[in-house]
Amino acid sequence: MKGGIILPVRRTTKYPVRGSNSLWQLYRTVSFWKVLKNVIIIQIGRYTPFLPLKRWLYRTFLGMNIGEQTALAFMVMPDILFPEKIYIGRNCVIGYNTTILAHEYLVNEYRLGDVVIGDEVMIGANSTILPGVVIGDRAVVAAGTVVHQDVPPGAMVAGCPMRIVRRSELPSD
Repeated sequence: MKGGIILPVRRTTKYPVRGSNSLWQLYRTVSFWKVLKNVIIIQIGRYTPFLPLKRWLYRTFLGMNIGEQTALAFMVMPDILFPEKIYIGRNCVIGYNTTILAHEYLVNEYRLGDVVIGDEVMIGANSTILPGVVIGDRAVVAAGTVVHQDVPPGAMVAGCPMRIVRRSELPSD
């Protein structure tokens, strides 16, 4: 709690580093060859207009879990270091130039966390999803939003900092 406000806690694991900042020590935490392969596959995927091919590339070569009929729009940027920590449900739309991060490299530590995006989620263009968050089924993330905490199922969120604009009751099946 800070100033009477409860700060959200993302599901990340912290790894302290000594000496230079954690990004400078990048290749002590992840293989150079893995990063190179990921960069090549992601750059091909970012410019690929054929959605089934993009999904196949990311699932096959990056280990991402992407549901059926999910569309990653032009220029979507999955995490280049740990894309296997990204889980996206079925029938989602991830908007143009959205970034999905599973890592944070800071001065004295780095953090890793899974990103879980539910089914039928709509994420607007130019959004950033931070590590360790869960976006519930049928949620809507407005364009340009920085998702720094969990999004409830059916909710609409917007802004930087992210705020819940609307909550919705999901229909029972």
